[in-house]
Amino acid sequence: METKKYSSYDEIDMKLTILNLEKEISFQKLVWNIQKIKEDISPQNIIGEIVGSYKSILSKTYETILSTIIPILINWFSKTKRGN
Repeated sequence: METKKYSSYDEIDMKLTILNLEKEISFQKLVWNIQKIKEDISPQNIIGEIVGSYKSILSKTYETILSTIIPILINWFSKTKRGN
């Protein structure tokens, strides 16, 4: 790492101010991420995720069952209507 040479105290102060702001931004990002993680692992969100995934699985299964059963039922009704 190359050593930076400053020509005045104002430059040093400016650099320190920038570094302090960058440090504060990083700290606030960390705090925000911790809050987000706490929200994500709350019981309501975990249950919501589980229910949501089961809903998507069941809805796909439901669609598959209906697409299979509907033609069979139509055939059966058409045969019973004709008396066969």
